[in-house]
Amino acid sequence: MDDYVARIEGTCGAEKDVIVIFKYGKKKEALARIFKRAELKRSIAGIIHELKYKDYAFRVYSSGKAIFRSVKSKEELYEILAALLL
Repeated sequence: MDDYVARIEGTCGAEKDVIVIFKYGKKKEALARIFKRAELKRSIAGIIHELKYKDYAFRVYSSGKAIFRSVKSKEELYEILAALLL
C-alpha cells in the first residue's frame, strides 16, 4: 500500500472524511486497481467518480485523490485501501 499512497489527511470518525493522496508516479495504476474492484455509481465529467466498495462510499478524483466518508478508524481505512490496491 505504501507504493501507492503518498499521504493521508484528516481524521477518522463517524462523521469525518479522510483524504487519501496517491503518489504521482503511481496514480494511474492505483486508480485502475480501484476501478477494477469498486462499483462505479456515478461519474461527473470524467473527473469525479463516485464509487462503492462493500458498505463504503467514496469519491475518486482524476487528480489522484480519494475521499472516504465515515471511516471509523485508521485500521478500517487501511483494510479498505489494502483490498482496493493490493
